[in-house]
Amino acid sequence: MAYAVVSALLFGISAPLSKLLLAKVDPIALAGLVYLGAGAFLGILALLSRALTPSSRDRAPSHREAGLERQDLPWLAGAVVAGGVAGPILLLLGLSTTPAATASLLLNFEVVATALIAGALFREAVGWRTWAAVAAVSAGGALLSVDSSAGWGFAPGALLILAACAFWGLDNNLTRQISLRDPKLITTVKGLVAGSFSLGLAVSLGRPLPSYGTVLAALALGAACYGASIALFVRSLRNLGTARTGAVFAAAPFAGAVLSFTLFPEAPRASFYGGALLMVFALVLLLRERHAHGHTHEPIVHTHAHVHDEHHTHVHAAEIPESAQHTHVHTHAPLEHSHPHSPDAHHRHSHEPSA
Repeated sequence: MAYAVVSALLFGISAPLSKLLLAKVDPIALAGLVYLGAGAFLGILALLSRALTPSSRDRAPSHREAGLERQDLPWLAGAVVAGGVAGPILLLLGLSTTPAATASLLLNFEVVATALIAGALFREAVGWRTWAAVAAVSAGGALLSVDSSAGWGFAPGALLILAACAFWGLDNNLTRQISLRDPKLITTVKGLVAGSFSLGLAVSLGRPLPSYGTVLAALALGAACYGASIALFVRSLRNLGTARTGAVFAAAPFAGAVLSFTLFPEAPRASFYGGALLMVFALVLLLRERHAHGHTHEPIVHTHAHVHDEHHTHVHAAEIPESAQHTHVHTHAPLEHSHPHSPDAHHRHSHEPSA
């Protein structure tokens, strides 16, 4: 849960900070720069981690994260297009004509899109508390965004931000399929490929490039609010599943709205406090969620970083401490048991309609 919360806070403050930069740089160019910053930052961390982490050339387990494999590429490509190219460009185009606080709050709809796609297309089990949290987040976002004098509901900028949220919802579900792979590597590839494409698109369209100082600021924004946030998000997908990780992102719009009022001073309306209470209520629901039932683990062979626990009971030629994370190809034997769990990579089983 902590990974998801920190990821949400970092991403949440990106909207008002991006709004500041949009006064100096074209939206498409900014989308490219922030994702290049994210990719470069995580790429450096990945190289440092690889240099400092021992690996084995024999059959002994490695301590490194699992790398990408050929079957992962379609999922990664879809995530790059949806979340690395379409989402950021649409958000920043919409943000250029939308108040920062309103834009931050509209990001709530990523939660809705993520949960709907997870449940409808990927058949992820979603309990009533998660759906209630999604409803509370949606109601809170709507309440916070209602302003009869502003009339933003049908503004083109707001619609672009909603479209960005839909693409990020798709991205979240595609990335979930490869969440057992090295999150730093995933973010590096997504950032460098998507960032290069968006920046190249801006140049090809004749959009002006910013000054060196603005470029550095955009790269730093991308490293912190996109790079670190995405890597933490991928980590969270492993443990919480897509719908629940997305629902925790209720904190992102709230953090963005608070910072927006600081950077762009305006008195909060009464609806702001009502929306904030709904978001807190949603987070409480998620924290209290308990999903437990008898379930069967089908036999599976795969590779990912893991420790020895109730789902990883295999043996090694050399003794490995129970708490030591390591990576290798391993087999899960059939297993039936009951315990509280989330729809993580080892609990993507089917459920009865009443579950």
